Amino acid sequence: MEKRLLLSIKETVSLHRMRDPLVTVVTPSFNQGQFIRATIESVLSQNYPRIEYIVMDGGSTDETAQVVREYSSRLKFVSERDRGQSDAINKGFQVAKGEVVSWLNSDDTILPGAISHAVRAFEVNPAAGAVYGEGYLLDYDGNVTGRFPVTEPFNLWKLVHLSDYILQQTVYFRRAVLEEIGWVDQKLHYVMDWDLLIRIGKRYELVYIPEYMGCLREYGTAKTFAGGATRVAEIGEVLRRETGRWWPPGYVVYGLDAYSKIWYEAIDEFTPGLLRGVSEKVKGFLARSIAQAIGGRIHGSQGWFSDGWATTQAHFMLPPGSGELMVRGSVPEWASWLRGQSIRVDCDGRTVSELALPMGEFDISIPIKARRTGGPLRLTVLASRYFVPSQVQEGAADGRRLSYLLKSFGWR
Repeated sequence: MEKRLLLSIKETVSLHRMRDPLVTVVTPSFNQGQFIRATIESVLSQNYPRIEYIVMDGGSTDETAQVVREYSSRLKFVSERDRGQSDAINKGFQVAKGEVVSWLNSDDTILPGAISHAVRAFEVNPAAGAVYGEGYLLDYDGNVTGRFPVTEPFNLWKLVHLSDYILQQTVYFRRAVLEEIGWVDQKLHYVMDWDLLIRIGKRYELVYIPEYMGCLREYGTAKTFAGGATRVAEIGEVLRRETGRWWPPGYVVYGLDAYSKIWYEAIDEFTPGLLRGVSEKVKGFLARSIAQAIGGRIHGSQGWFSDGWATTQAHFMLPPGSGELMVRGSVPEWASWLRGQSIRVDCDGRTVSELALPMGEFDISIPIKARRTGGPLRLTVLASRYFVPSQVQEGAADGRRLSYLLKSFGWR
């Protein structure tokens, strides 16, 4: 079932419909000469005519400079020492002439038509602070291994609390929005894209494009996959700041995933050979427990599931706005246990509506007054009734508390 969060049109900065904007792509680079040719050619082969391409190199000592100079008439190449990837990206953005900007790492690629898709999305969504799309995963040799598995339409609560489900290689930013909310945080080395998307999403719409636009290369020494505990610490820093919670669900999920590998290695290292069978059983128990804990956080923390069902308490966030909040969904006729269902909608801790839901489809409008303070709206929907499939349907293994099906939630 398709799920959507509908967002408001607002004018924090002077947003306007773009017409054939210049698009600047920045590639931060350091000693990845074996990949950078594919990266460059993926940008220069785009069918969009107005592209500025800047390669910001950190003083590579491999073949990077030699490769890039072959394209010197079609891009700008700067090679100098920097303070890391985030610094290189910011340097590129700050000299960029484009109204739309993006960065593409020197081991990744964009797909044909990606920039045209991004420009078109900005043209039809003048409230967009950024746009993003679908993508693929690549192996070391550049072969597609599958779809980036977690991409979905924009869900601000999930982005802030749980998951970086947006593939950075598909993201394009409105430069004016970056100038307003701030550039890439140079203190961050692993999650600077997630941090930036959260900061934009709290004030502007992030528009999902259902097109394949970019590719992430996965291999053992790639930075994203080699960060370990350091990357988890950064995730904790960002999510704690943005949620105000000490244990936000995303920190638990990414932390358990990273530390489980460390724990398994420690068990192997300190277990004598004669006890190897015991250690395998311990690791198996840990793996099952960790998988259960991660799955619970991923699927249950928001209260709005991937199949469209909502539970008795569901959480949402929307960029600032006012007007009519639209809630669309259904109470299935076959779910007789839900007859008499009612919901209460709280906004920033204050009840704004209490109403009964009919059996079948519903389309509800709830007036939301403008607030004097900025920041996103935090909403909770509380339902009076639920059923547990495993308790009422023979053979069902689903133990969730299900209250209603939700199709969309946001501004009319």
